[in-house]
Amino acid sequence: MQMFAKKRVEILIERALLKRLTEELVSTGVSGFSVVPLAAGRGHAGQWDSDGQIGDAAGMYALWCIVDPGRLDGLLQAVFAIVSRQVGLVSVSDVEVVRPERF
Repeated sequence: MQMFAKKRVEILIERALLKRLTEELVSTGVSGFSVVPLAAGRGHAGQWDSDGQIGDAAGMYALWCIVDPGRLDGLLQAVFAIVSRQVGLVSVSDVEVVRPERF
């Protein structure tokens, strides 16, 4: 097995901006990402949960992707153009991706 150094980008974002964010990720060359709905949480604005909401239009979602370190700056610029004016959080961490050795 081989290990490859990558960056994991996690984005918490309001549902209303999710489509715009995923379109921007694709346009910046991100080849894959995952999205999950969030049920509740707590942040600098206080505690929140999805109880009492009708549908998921006002909900929060978590999106994560793994990218090459060289693509990170361009990706973050695109993400912050969307997230900075809304409720959201962006975090970046170092990860290693495992792939089988090629023969």
